[in-house]
Amino acid sequence: MCSKLAVLIFAGAVAVGAQDASFDPHSSIQINLPPDSPVTLLKSDIGESRATPRGSAMVIDLHMSLSLRNSGARNIRGVTLLVTTQEMTPGGKASVAVPSLNVAPGQAFPIRIDLRLLRPLQAGGGPLVQVGLDGVLFDGFGFYGQNRLNSRRAMTVWEMEAERDRRHFRYVFAASGAEGLRREMLDSLTRQAERPRIDVRVSRGGPAVNSAAANERMEQFAFLKIPDSPIEAVDGFAAVAGNEARTPRIRVVNRSPRPVRYLEIGWIVKDTEGHEFLAGSVPASEGDLLLPPGQTGRALQDTALRFSRNAGEPVSIASMTGFVSQVEFADGRVWVPNRAALQSSGLLRVVVPSPEEQRLVDLYRTKGLNAVIEELRKF
Repeated sequence: MCSKLAVLIFAGAVAVGAQDASFDPHSSIQINLPPDSPVTLLKSDIGESRATPRGSAMVIDLHMSLSLRNSGARNIRGVTLLVTTQEMTPGGKASVAVPSLNVAPGQAFPIRIDLRLLRPLQAGGGPLVQVGLDGVLFDGFGFYGQNRLNSRRAMTVWEMEAERDRRHFRYVFAASGAEGLRREMLDSLTRQAERPRIDVRVSRGGPAVNSAAANERMEQFAFLKIPDSPIEAVDGFAAVAGNEARTPRIRVVNRSPRPVRYLEIGWIVKDTEGHEFLAGSVPASEGDLLLPPGQTGRALQDTALRFSRNAGEPVSIASMTGFVSQVEFADGRVWVPNRAALQSSGLLRVVVPSPEEQRLVDLYRTKGLNAVIEELRKF
C-alpha cells in the first residue's frame, strides 16, 4: 500500500471552556491524502471544533471547513470523506459526502464537516481525529479511492439521478420556455414542502421490541411496477406488529441480461388513518447477493424495520407498498428509475428529490430563474 501524505491542521481557533486540554489544534486533527490523490488540500479552518470528556469517552464536535483543489485532469462530480476517531468504537466513524459538483481541473471547492464522534479516553496516542479520502467520482463515472464506504455506488446513483433530472429540466425549458421551467421549479418547491415524512430504523434480526408483538400478523406487500426496472419484485410478506415489520421476505427476479450484486427497496407505508408516507429506501442485500440473469432470489430475510415520525412517534402500519429504487450490476453500473416512471407511478410526489434537483431549486429560490438556466447550460 502506498504511503500517505499526512497534512496537519494548524489554522483556526478551538473553543475553550469545558473542552479537554488534550485537544490541541496543532496535533489533534490530521488529514490523510494519498500521494496520487486527484484532490489536494489548499487550506483548512478548524472553526469551533471541541472535545469534551464524558464518562469513559471523549465527545468530539467537529465544525470545520476544508478548501480542496481538483488536481486531476477530469471534472469532479462528487467527493466522499471518511472521518474517524477509532473505527472499532461505536460512534467513532462517520462520513461526509458532497454530490452535485462540477469542479473543473485546477478549480478549488469547499467541503464543510459538521460531525459528532466518540473516542475512548484510553485510546492511545496520535491524532484524535483523522480525515481521509474514501472516493472521488469524475464525469463519465470514473472513480478514484478506497471505496471502504461503498461511496462509489452512492455517488454513482446521485450522479445518474442528477443527469436524469437535468435532462428533464432542459427538456421542459426547450419545449415550454422560461415560464415552463419556472412552473417546474415552483412545482418542485411545493412537492418538497408538502411531502409527508417518516423515519425508518433498520436492524438485523432479533425479536419484536414493542408490546404490540402479541398482535403480530403476517402482512403481504404490494409492489409498484416500474417498466424499465431490471429487477422485478414478485411477492413478499412480513410479520407486522404495531410500527414494526420483521423478517420481510421478498422474492425478486433479475429481468436484465447482467448479474445483479446489490439492490434497494423503497417503502411506502400507510398508517391506520389512511395517510401514506415514504419510509425511505433500505438495502435488500449486504454484499452477499449475486443474482444471475433470469434467476429468482430472496432479499431482506433477517431485518426489522421500525417506522416513526415527529421525533419518535410510532406509526402504526396498516399496509406497505414496495418498489425497486436502485440496482447495482456486477460490473459496477447502476440503474435508477427514470423521470417518466416516477411521474406515472405516483412516486414523484413522495420520493425525496435528488440532491441535484434540490440544488437547482435552491438556486432558483435564492438567485432566480436565469441562474438555473445558466447552470443547466454548463452540462
